[in-house]
Amino acid sequence: MNSVQGSGATANVILHIGVGSFHRAHQAWYLHRLNATRQDGEPHWSLSVGNIRDDMRAALDALAAQHGVYTLETVTPHGERAYETIRSIERVLPWSANLDALVEAGSDPACKIVSFTVTEGGYYLDEHHRLDTANPDLAADLAGARTTIYGALAAILEARMQRNAGPVTLQSSDNLRSNGERFHAGMSEFLERRGATALRQWFDAHTTSPNSMVDRITPRPTDDVRERVRAATGFDDTCPVMGESFIQWVIEDRFCAGRPAWERVGAELVESVLPYEEAKIRILNATHSCIAWAGTLVGLSYIHEGTLDADIRQFAYDYVTQDVIPCLTPSPLDLARYRDVVLDRFSNPYIQDTNQRVAADGFSKIPGFIAPTLAECFARGAEPAATAVLPALFFRFLDRWQRGALPYAYQDGVMDERVARGFFAGDDPLHAFCADRLLWGSMAGTAALETTVRAALARVDEWITVRGTHI
Repeated sequence: MNSVQGSGATANVILHIGVGSFHRAHQAWYLHRLNATRQDGEPHWSLSVGNIRDDMRAALDALAAQHGVYTLETVTPHGERAYETIRSIERVLPWSANLDALVEAGSDPACKIVSFTVTEGGYYLDEHHRLDTANPDLAADLAGARTTIYGALAAILEARMQRNAGPVTLQSSDNLRSNGERFHAGMSEFLERRGATALRQWFDAHTTSPNSMVDRITPRPTDDVRERVRAATGFDDTCPVMGESFIQWVIEDRFCAGRPAWERVGAELVESVLPYEEAKIRILNATHSCIAWAGTLVGLSYIHEGTLDADIRQFAYDYVTQDVIPCLTPSPLDLARYRDVVLDRFSNPYIQDTNQRVAADGFSKIPGFIAPTLAECFARGAEPAATAVLPALFFRFLDRWQRGALPYAYQDGVMDERVARGFFAGDDPLHAFCADRLLWGSMAGTAALETTVRAALARVDEWITVRGTHI
């Protein structure tokens, strides 16, 4: 099950769906490093990459023109920059509405792993791991379209079954708690709802979906990255990426068709990812959002500015110290040290990570990153006052958005704009916000949630007023 060899052949392919900056700074980097150490006779692994949607045509075209080769710039908190040419992507698949190239690549017997980064909202799952069938994209795919990860993989797996192409590992790489398990549950339900009985049976028998935890801060590339790459390397790279020097990848070692020996280049292959992902999601991801929402509300543009702001840093520090660490104790990690390392990473002024990027997708981040800590505090009779500051910040952020008062465009893959604006149409917007089941699941509409968030909102509003920024 966890063999690092591909079955039979010496050339093995990973198809990756979702070719954004993060994948190219993370998983592609690990494979590049591994291939650089490969000895004669060892299996060769390569990446084929493509997207489900045609929203990154320019970046894909640039990558294809460079035959999948690009430069990764990394920077330490002290401003030390390094440049590496990444060569693990050997095939860039052209996009088409029917995803023919993805289906062809994924159904090739040489393809042993299909991995994907489609963001938290791209799984369309509620707190019970059930599909949000009211979503129009998901509804279209249930009717036969290929616009979500489920529709795309259904087409790939169907072709694979017909070709007798053998087992394949389906590897989620998103910031989603129990990402492999939740994806597997969503895919099973999707096939069941489609009535694809034979394919569902094949899926159960011929695939595995290991959990994983991924971590490297990777902002959207700006023009100055290209300029620095050209100055440092002499190569006019049209699609470079940049990220922090820190990197981590923890993977459940459950692969059914072989895998690269990622552990040789620093990845951690473990029996259970759970304690690592809980620490990362609650301490890193939630804190990141806290800093982005708070920074935006007081006129800051970058994550490092908010992290270096004493008030905002205290919001983040208190949230982790007072509520998260008690929830996650005992842990194999030193949680207080992890907190401090995260805040140091966020303080890196050379990353230039924007509040706009990190503040996005609040309707996925509240239920995924923040609500579990609130629920666990309530369950053990603790008052999660520090955690409640985070949804209060998002509520005030959302209020700014609906009034057109944000300094940038807000992007949210699962937000129903009509519902979000509806929060503020009535007499008590916070009551409506706290009653939304998409955000809060079983806590929605409870007195405990509303009372706690209302008290936190009063604190947030007072803070904004003291800072001299209009609400």
